[in-house]
This record gives sequence, C-alpha cells and structure tokens, in this order.
Amino acid sequence: MSSLIKQSNFVHFWIGQIASSFAFQMLSVGIGWQMYDLTNSPMALGLVGLCQFLPQLLLTLVVGHVADRYNRRFICICTRFTMASTVAILAYGNLNDSISANMIYLCAALLGSARAFEMPASQAILPNLVPKHMLSSAVSAIASAREISVIAGPALGGVIYLLGPTTLYFSSMSCFLVSCTILLFLRYNFVAQEKAPINLSYLLGGLSYIRGNKTILGSISLDMFAVLLGGATALLPIVAKDILHTGPWGLGLLRCAPALGALLMSIYLARRPLEHSVGKIMFAAIAVFGVATILFGLSENLILSMSALILLGASDMISVVIRSTLVQLETPDEVRGRVSAANSVFIGSSNQLGDFESGVTATWFGVVPAIIVGGIGTIAVVGIWMYLFPNLVKRDTLHTAEK
Repeated sequence: MSSLIKQSNFVHFWIGQIASSFAFQMLSVGIGWQMYDLTNSPMALGLVGLCQFLPQLLLTLVVGHVADRYNRRFICICTRFTMASTVAILAYGNLNDSISANMIYLCAALLGSARAFEMPASQAILPNLVPKHMLSSAVSAIASAREISVIAGPALGGVIYLLGPTTLYFSSMSCFLVSCTILLFLRYNFVAQEKAPINLSYLLGGLSYIRGNKTILGSISLDMFAVLLGGATALLPIVAKDILHTGPWGLGLLRCAPALGALLMSIYLARRPLEHSVGKIMFAAIAVFGVATILFGLSENLILSMSALILLGASDMISVVIRSTLVQLETPDEVRGRVSAANSVFIGSSNQLGDFESGVTATWFGVVPAIIVGGIGTIAVVGIWMYLFPNLVKRDTLHTAEK
C-alpha cells in the first residue's frame, strides 16, 4: 500500500471512489427504507433493483465502446454529476411531498443508466493509473475503499434517515459532487484508440473476448449466478423491520455487516496476498457465501444475523479480488472498456437483478424461504461450475497466463 500512495493519480482516483461509493450506499438505505414505507411490498423493493439493472443491460454495447474510445476520467466525472442530479430529484420530491413509488422507480432507472457508463470506465481506467506489477494491490485497495464506504455509508445513512429522507438525499448528493471535484485533479495519459469502424462485430468485441477466454468467462459467470441466487440485499428492509424488529438504524447495521467482513478480509489479503491455488480458493469462498446466506435466513437475532453477513462479506471479498484481478490481467487495453462493460452487466445481474429475484421469490414463498433457497442455489452453482470449468478450478496463480 505504501507504494500505491506514491502514485498520485491512483490516490485521487481512490479517494473519489470512496466518496462515490459512500454516496451510493447511503442512497441505497434511503431508497430501500422509503420504498418499503410507501408500499409495504417486497415486490416493490425487487422492482427498484430491476429498474437499475435494465439500463445497464440495454446500454451494454454502447457503454463499452464509449469507455474504449473516450477519456475515462471525463466519463466518470459526467456520470457522477448525473447521479448527484438524480438524487437532487428525490430530495426535491420529499421537500414538496410529491415523492412516490413511481418517482423512485424513475430515479432508480436514471441511476442505473449513469452507472452503466460509470462502471466500465472506472474499471478500465485502473490499469492506466498504476504499473502492471502493482495492479493486484490496486484492485485490493479499491475493494477496501469500497468496503470502507459500505461499512460507514449504510450505518451513517440509517442514522441520517432518522432526521428525514431529505437530509439523507442531500448528504448523498454532496458526496457525489465531492467525488466529481476530486477527479478533476486526476491526470493520466489518455491515448485514444484508432477509430475502428463501428459495427456489430466491434461492439460485441467484449463479449466475444470473454467467450473465448475460459478463465474470464468462468470466473465472472460463477460470480453472477452465485450472487444472483444468494444475494438478499433487497430483503434487508423487510428483515430489519418485520423479523428483527429494528428501525432504520438496524437496517444500516445489516447493510454494513457484509462490508465489515469484506474489509477485514481485504486487510488480511493485503498482508498475505493469494499466491497459489487461487481457483480452488475462489470456489471454496463462494460455497461459504452460500452457507452464510442460509445461516442469515435462519436467524431471528440481530447479532447472529450480522455475524452471518460478516462471514458472507468476507467470502465474497476473496472472490471479488480473484475475479477482478484475473479479468484485468488477461484483457488487453484496446478491448478493456468493452470487456469491463460486459463484466458490469454480469455484476449488475448478480446485484440489481438478484434484488428483483429476491423480491419475486419473497412474494411467492415468503422472506425466510427465499433467502434459504437462494443460499442452497449458490452452493449448487459452485458444484456445477467446478464441473464446467475444470481448468479454472486448477488455476494456481493470478499471474499465470492462460494456455
């Protein structure tokens, strides 16, 4: 980490990521709690996730091209300013009492659209900011920054929400604007790619590259399906309110618990980087993720629920570091934006679409069965993917080139 601190561009990017992630995590608490207050519906919580995911899916080909062709720093600044403006709409809706479920759905879609452009650009810019031999450490540092925000953001967001949703939305908006300002100081040598003809083959370049690289395909699809089934984030407002009988502060604690586990694991990985058997470790970590999800579904105690979520976050961090490093190291820069865009869809599928899946299954079968079945599904995915991608299981180190 001491070497990374000397990389001024990386430091500016790292601080900007903290501010942006902090803003989004506070916002997630506000939107989730307010939507459940307005509708009292698990399906409505799931639809918020769907509204964020669909723009990412529809814009996949476009955003990858944009991240490869244009200045990635400028893209990050513009998208985060757009997110700040969207949060301002929510604040205004609360100020004049015009807030509604439909307004939240609309703002969720706008946020999803902005994040569709922001995610591949922010992922693809990282290798431009640090030397190649420092990339694994940089990925861990970015992941740590995110988890710091995910710990502090929801907890503080839950407390701020007690002062009213308007205060929370203004706080979130301010953090997005701080992130934009910090990125203005970031400088890197942007080299525009040669202008290739914009055709379907070019736009599908990221997906084609992923399909041809079994290491990347296996790792990101494993993460997508495992977290798609095992993620229970959308149901946390229901668990906090109806099962654990806490208020917004309890929701904030539940949302920050996975991040606490992830942060502790990232600190451990920074001191003892993964050197061997990374494939087996990744599969084992995701299996533990499934077990932790089942334990969370069975819990009716706040401490036990938080403990399960801490374990869940720690295991997920192992998978994130391995997957992110493999994707970055095995992707050439000229196609990195399009690969990152496709990867963002996989991530969006596992997060926002997973929220929708959780809302649907909770509506049909109940909250607890939905969480438990999701955890079982995650463990099943691990077994299936070990059979489908044996070379990924045998992968020894992060830096070994795929044959």
